[in-house]
Amino acid sequence: MKDRYERHRQAWTQAEIQKLHMLVAKGMSLKAIAKSLTRSEESTKSRAKQDKLKIQKKR
Repeated sequence: MKDRYERHRQAWTQAEIQKLHMLVAKGMSLKAIAKSLTRSEESTKSRAKQDKLKIQKKR
C-alpha cells in the first residue's frame, strides 16, 4: 500500500521551502526529505528542481 500524503496538491509554505533547502544542504536522500516534509517524492523533486537544488542520490 502506498503512503498517504496529507499535503497533496497544497501550495508550499515558506517554512517548508526553508526546510527543504536545509535538508538538501545536509545531503539527505529524496525519500528522507519527502518523508520529513510529508510530501510525495515527485512533489519534493519538482520543488527542488524549481529552486535549482541538487538532491544527493543514494549510494
